Amino acid sequence: MIEIFSPTDLERAKASGRFIATTLRSLQDRVEVGTNLLEIDEWTKEMISQAGATSCYVDYDPSFGDGPFGHYICTSVNDAVLHGMPHDYALKNGDLLTLDLAVSLNGIVADAAISFTVGELADPADVKMIEATQRALAAGIAAAQPGARIGDISHAIGSVLTAAGYPVNTDFGGHGVGTTMHQEPHISNAGRAGEGCKLRPGLLLAIEPWIMADTADLVTDADGWTLRSVTGSRTAHTEHTIAITDKGPVILTTVD
Repeated sequence: MIEIFSPTDLERAKASGRFIATTLRSLQDRVEVGTNLLEIDEWTKEMISQAGATSCYVDYDPSFGDGPFGHYICTSVNDAVLHGMPHDYALKNGDLLTLDLAVSLNGIVADAAISFTVGELADPADVKMIEATQRALAAGIAAAQPGARIGDISHAIGSVLTAAGYPVNTDFGGHGVGTTMHQEPHISNAGRAGEGCKLRPGLLLAIEPWIMADTADLVTDADGWTLRSVTGSRTAHTEHTIAITDKGPVILTTVD
């Protein structure tokens, strides 16, 4: 399913995006050495409830997961890159943490992710990897012009990641959002320009470059959800939800 939203609907989508952005910023500010992943999940639950929003994760039960996710945010640490299930783990100095959050507010979903290092022992290789996903996201967003195609976004992302020396996995990537979290079209993190569906004003897209330092292969944890690099290498993931408009892409998951 692909949904196209009116300008009025896009104003509602901006509210969802701002909530995601402010929540992720607040969580990053609160996280410190010793913070437990279950604490982060509880903080997220409280903020979602206070905003009158609805979690997209708690009851989420797709074919690639093992039963309902049961938590409010994805917390992926170090070699975990996607769908990290919160568990009893206290963050250590130098850990690389990704927070990925999707909620519905006023009936419209927004989805975003940030990666950052915990404490004061940031590994330069981790910083480089995070920055590569940020550059790739910026390139993908710049390519998301009305009349362009999904492949233009994928090609822009993949070009940045490959040039930076990272393997690219295409099993999981960006996607459409709207009244539900995961919609068509799929946005691979590598692809050919000029291919795929045409971008129309009113389309909402979650664009999410993610990489692993030395592999494109994933392994699934025993929890049935958390995806890790098969080599145990570090990972990074950055994501924004954008709206396609007549004047170009607009980032929704940012603070004005």
